[in-house]
Amino acid sequence: MSFKILIIDDDKNFIETLKDSLKEKDISAEIAVASSAKESFEILDKYAPDIVILDIQLGDMHGMEFMKAMKMSKRLSSVPVILISAKYTEPDDRANALLNGAKAFFSKPVDIEELWKEINYYINNKDSGVDKK
Repeated sequence: MSFKILIIDDDKNFIETLKDSLKEKDISAEIAVASSAKESFEILDKYAPDIVILDIQLGDMHGMEFMKAMKMSKRLSSVPVILISAKYTEPDDRANALLNGAKAFFSKPVDIEELWKEINYYINNKDSGVDKK
């Protein structure tokens, strides 16, 4: 069974780097990408990801607001969200993200190995239906 990842970021270079690094890990993942909140909502209407990697600073909507909208959807409320930001990097930003429902928070430049560990956790626990963190 394929693991579904939705990457939402307006930084095309970051998306390509992340996609390449995931391919190197040789995981069986279906990766969808979006560069705006509008495009993401269109994808989410048809696509149910197992995890979302979300940049906080999207051009058309703040990532925290996007995540809150996702969490209000019955179908998407349990999808883990990993937030990423180049601007919001203070400990308070991280705490706020986690308190508002993010499962993890990474500052850019992202340590790809650490991000991979987080993604791998959800891949390995997908079928259990329980978030053990």
